[in-house]
Amino acid sequence: MATGSGSEEGNTAGVSWRLIGLASELSKKRCRLMYSCLGYDSDVCLFYVEGEFFAMDARCSHSGGPLCEGDIEEADGVLQVFCPWHDYNFNLRTGMSGTSLQQQVYEVKLEDGNVYVKHPSRLSLEPFPADQKSSKTSAAASSSSPS
Repeated sequence: MATGSGSEEGNTAGVSWRLIGLASELSKKRCRLMYSCLGYDSDVCLFYVEGEFFAMDARCSHSGGPLCEGDIEEADGVLQVFCPWHDYNFNLRTGMSGTSLQQQVYEVKLEDGNVYVKHPSRLSLEPFPADQKSSKTSAAASSSSPS
């Protein structure tokens, strides 16, 4: 079992193994966007290439391009993702670019047929619901408005 997964408890205080899902399902797509409970800038791409899973920040460190939409190529034995906006390349294992740019990468492990990613926040394959408090405030404000 993954120690300290904490994914269901909402632990964001430290880096923990986060259960993502079944490897048999996740391996059906080359890239999946994993939403972070911390918001857009903390989302992660989960890549499945040549029988291996890789995880890195979902937004390109150059201009925020969506790396899940980028091409994945192998050059000289190095798997790379290319940002669809400006064609910056990042090594899937290290996050290093051919330029001085660097993407944050995250450890991935397979255990009992499940994929886990080591990350500081909860991750989900579905977007997190909007802040409940702000939704209630908006509903209260609109219900008290004159008709």
